[in-house]
Amino acid sequence: MTAYACTISQTQKDLFAIRLRAVGGNLTAEQFRAVAEVAERYGAGGLHLTTRQGIEIHNVHKDNLINAQEALEKAGLRMGATGSRVRIIIACPGNATCRFGCIDTRAIAEEVDRRYFRMDVPYKLKMGVTGCPNNCGKAREADIGVMGIRTPRWSAEACTQCGACVQLCPVQAISCENDQYLRNTDRCINCSACSVLCPAKAWGPESFGYTLLIGGTLGKKPRLAVPLKENIQKTGELFELIDRTIEFFKANGRKKERLGHLIDRLGQDIVFQTLLNGK
Repeated sequence: MTAYACTISQTQKDLFAIRLRAVGGNLTAEQFRAVAEVAERYGAGGLHLTTRQGIEIHNVHKDNLINAQEALEKAGLRMGATGSRVRIIIACPGNATCRFGCIDTRAIAEEVDRRYFRMDVPYKLKMGVTGCPNNCGKAREADIGVMGIRTPRWSAEACTQCGACVQLCPVQAISCENDQYLRNTDRCINCSACSVLCPAKAWGPESFGYTLLIGGTLGKKPRLAVPLKENIQKTGELFELIDRTIEFFKANGRKKERLGHLIDRLGQDIVFQTLLNGK
């Protein structure tokens, strides 16, 4: 065990916050109880839920840091990360419980965590996994984001001509001509709305895939991530592109420079061509 794995100095002298990580926001009830017990014994009895699905125990005296961490790790809880490293991986529930979810977000988030968490990089790097373009997992705000997508297909046999899909499509990608419902592939964002909300289930999924987004950040200089590649069908290709992106960041990033700002500095076309070609 490494003591003081993720502690943050507070304004108050000799007091610290301990940051824990829960991949995709998932903890067992037993682990939650263990966190509460540590907060009551070594902190001030309260918990803080971070915006990235982590947990912080504030007001831990420096003399109690090792004992608190030992109790947490005994319960199977893992420490978070600060500094110029890959941070906590966040994720929405995905297709496990959400009807709009297109992918197993928990499995992807756990693999991302296993491969990259706490990796040293030029500046902090945040990653998010979201089950669909509703973006509950904040993939568009992350340095590297994985978004599940669903490609819909219309069935004339199942359709009742109710027209609901035309009204429900959030980007007006569906039209009807001569009782035939057409999808504008340039406008469609593969969001699952037609497949999920069609009363007759006439819009079924043709395929599921991933869109890899890079370059997002909030903070002082906000920037939305943009797709590096859309409709990736295999997880092997997805992780190969993530590997390339992180290695490119490590090789070219400057101190205190987020990935998106590196892309702006070098030029998106050059960066994307390099990442996609693997050179």
